This record gives sequence, structure tokens and C-alpha cells, in this order.
Amino acid sequence: MIHDELIWAMLPDGLSDLFELEAFEKSNTVFRIVLMEKNVIPELTDEYSGKRVINSILKPFTVDFFPIKGRKGELILKRRMWEFEGIPKMLKRNIDICVEGTHLEKEFADFLKELDRKFPGGDQ
Repeated sequence: MIHDELIWAMLPDGLSDLFELEAFEKSNTVFRIVLMEKNVIPELTDEYSGKRVINSILKPFTVDFFPIKGRKGELILKRRMWEFEGIPKMLKRNIDICVEGTHLEKEFADFLKELDRKFPGGDQ
């Protein structure tokens, strides 16, 4: 579908390999894209190898990205975590999309940094 292709084109490269498009919502204030991580277990370390998966859960995580037509851009990633028999911690894929310590998508954060360099102090 052209609709889906347009949405994927706006998002960081590589997300379509790991996620499925679940929803797209448009309101007066926000464009919200919801992606669900595919149920494909990442490569296992020795700790998890040979263990049986007993549960899988989805945990939503919101990432702020470029505004679109005056509306806030939100990307909701429903991250998957797997529980293995006999292992006390959940396994999740390492997906590096945000700047550390923020909920800002990397390209958006870089854009804001560059804007701050060009116009230090904002409106002052």
C-alpha cells in the first residue's frame, strides 16, 4: 500500500525489518505512528541458548520525532521482551533509536542541536 510506504519512508531506516505497522492516528495536535516489534527472537547468547520461551510481553515506548504540519510527531514502539525458562531476566533486542537519556529520535535531536547552534538563546 502507498499509505504504508509513505509512513515507513518518514521513519528511521531499518525499523521495518524489526517492526510491523499497527496503527496511524491523526488528531488536531499529534500524528501518532504505532509499531509492534515482530515476534522474532534475537540471536541468543549462551545464557539463553537451549532454554524454552515461556512468555512474551509487549512494552510501549514513546519516541518524539519531527513535527508534521504543525502537529507533534510521536512514534510508539511496542517493544517485545521474552521470558525464558529458568532465566530470571527478560531478553529484549537492542534497538538504538533515541539519544541516550532522552525520548528524542536521533535525527530530530541532531536537528534541534544544529538549530541551537545557529540560533543560540532562542527568542531572546
